[in-house]
Amino acid sequence: MKYKHTDRAGFWLGFIDFFTAGLFFLIYMPTSGLQNELESVLGHKIQPYWQAYLLGIPTLFIYTLVWMANVAGELKTKAETMGIEGPHTSWKHMFWWNMLGCFCFGPMIATSRFFKTLNKIESSLNSENDG
Repeated sequence: MKYKHTDRAGFWLGFIDFFTAGLFFLIYMPTSGLQNELESVLGHKIQPYWQAYLLGIPTLFIYTLVWMANVAGELKTKAETMGIEGPHTSWKHMFWWNMLGCFCFGPMIATSRFFKTLNKIESSLNSENDG
């Protein structure tokens, strides 16, 4: 699979998502193909974001945050397995920047690192397919 979106600006995606309380990613995940890309990169189906979002409502979005942190942890493992140089996203990075940094730019920092890792993985996979 050739990945087209290897230059997503994670900070700005995180900025928009933060100020829309996660509603932005409800639309962005399926329409941009991000859900399919994550499943392709990780090699298995993942719970759709909309389900994680809905389950997050009664838990004050802790469920949604843990869902995203789990995906981030899997991306870190994939990047390390592929030998891609860091820094990478991780479960801890995603979770704690969102929890403790929620009153400043923490969610944007976490989302930026998440997309930088995804972009590196997808670029590497594209170059493997080209060569």
